[in-house]
Order: sequence, then C-alpha cells, then structure tokens
Amino acid sequence: MSESHYIGRFAPSPSGELHFGSLIAALGSYLQARANHGIWRVRIEDIDPPREVPGAAEAILRQLEHYGLHWDGDILWQSKRHDAYRERLAWLYEQGLSYYCTCTRARIQSVGGVYDGHCRSAHNGPENAAVRLQQHHPVMHFNDRLSGNIQADARLAQEDFIIHRRDGLFAYNLAVVVDDHFQGVTEIVRGADLIEPTVRQISLYQHFGWQAPDYIHLPLALNEQGNKLSKQNHAPALPDGDPRPVLIDALRFLNQNVTGEWHDLGVDELLRMAAKSWSLAAVPKIQHSQMPCAEL
Repeated sequence: MSESHYIGRFAPSPSGELHFGSLIAALGSYLQARANHGIWRVRIEDIDPPREVPGAAEAILRQLEHYGLHWDGDILWQSKRHDAYRERLAWLYEQGLSYYCTCTRARIQSVGGVYDGHCRSAHNGPENAAVRLQQHHPVMHFNDRLSGNIQADARLAQEDFIIHRRDGLFAYNLAVVVDDHFQGVTEIVRGADLIEPTVRQISLYQHFGWQAPDYIHLPLALNEQGNKLSKQNHAPALPDGDPRPVLIDALRFLNQNVTGEWHDLGVDELLRMAAKSWSLAAVPKIQHSQMPCAEL
C-alpha cells in the first residue's frame, strides 16, 4: 500500500457517547493513518433512527476533539447519502443480483436461523419486503493485517443477506461499502466485534466490481463480566476531564511503548509521539473468543 494514498476512517453510530472501547477503535485507526502519513476521516453512521440517541452525534464529535483525534476534511453523514444507496440498490436489481424477500424472522428461525433462499424465485414485489443480495461471490475467509487469515462461518458467508430492510431503512453492510468506496478508504481499522460482517462487505465489493480495502480488527476491551464494552452494556462514557491518562491507558491496551515522560506532554504532542512510535505488530492479536457474532 502506498503511504501517500492511505485513507482510513472512524465511523461511529450515534446510539450513545463514546466509551473506552470506542476510544481504542478510534485511536487505533487514527494512529495507523497518521503512521502511514495518510488521511483520517470521520463518518457518522446515522441511518438507523430507532437506535439513535438525540444529541449523540454531536457529543461523539466533541469527544473526538477533546481527545485530540482531529479528522481530515468534512464529516460524512450517512443520513444525507440515501440517493447513493438507492442508486446502488437499483443497479444490483437491474443486474439480477438482488430480489425482494417477504420471509419473516420466525420463518428463518424455523429453518435453522440462516436464510435458505426461499424467495429467490418467488418474483415478489416491493410491498412489505426486504431486498436481499443474490449471493454469487461468497467470501469464506479474508486476511486480517493484524491476525492473519480469518475463516468465516460458511453458512453465513453463502447466505443471501439483506441490503434494504423491510421497514425501508438501508442495511448497514450496503451503506458501509458504498460510503467506504465513495471516500476512497484503503484500510479499515475497527473492533473485532465487526469481523463477521467483513466477509459480507468484501462480497459486496466483489459484486460491485470494486477493490476492497485492507482490514485490521483490534482486540476488544472487556468489562468485569468478560463482555465487550458497548453502549448496549451501558459502558460509561469517556470522561470529560484530562484526556491524557485515558489515552495512555488505551495505548497500553494496544501494547504500545509508552514512556514515562509522555505523561507530561500536551494531548497533541502525546498523539504525535504515539503516531511516530506506532507499532501494529505490537498490538495483541485477536483470539477466537473475541470474535463474537455481530448483529447484522
């Protein structure tokens, strides 16, 4: 990968404020971009209004700035990208690569929890239907630049997955791929909880005929019960006091070489030093137990 063409990103959903686990993902992607002399973009993934918390998007941006994670260029808001998603949906349908599906969750659970292609030949119309990708490029494994070859669940990899929901909302996998391609993202650094959708996203890149980015999945921060820190688990928001001790804790979690004098640096200088000494090889590789199924 050419350093001069590196583009990374951090893409939070506004379902709550950032917590320590979010900071690890943001910091890892930021430092990987800065260490490669690249661009670091921020995208707000606000395409699921029922899950969004009023004011969370603005709070997230304030938190990033408070912690010295300054992004390049304008924020991309997915809520303003509906036309781009519709265009890609129409293209897939015109190419015979998608179809309308009226199957309920109850029916899918009744056949083992993985969709079985029931509506592929049903010629359903759009009324009360989701849109599924007709899977022609199943991705059984991918190379993670931190942890090496990662195998997919074969049944899920071959599934015709939803790209437009029955409730009219655009599916996460479609929006992410369309926007990462639009923004020219060359490498995605994010948490290990997003490993499972990676194979679906690579598959979408192949259906569109686009070059997929590289992927790095970082280890997850866990709470005392051994569950990942998440908004759903009510992880506390990042403190709004001095960000330096929290940044240093995050750097240590990522197994970076933090020296004693870093505690006395300003936030911007601390991050410059962290980028200068950033070592992806030192980051702990993800373990199988840290590869939970994502909600797709």
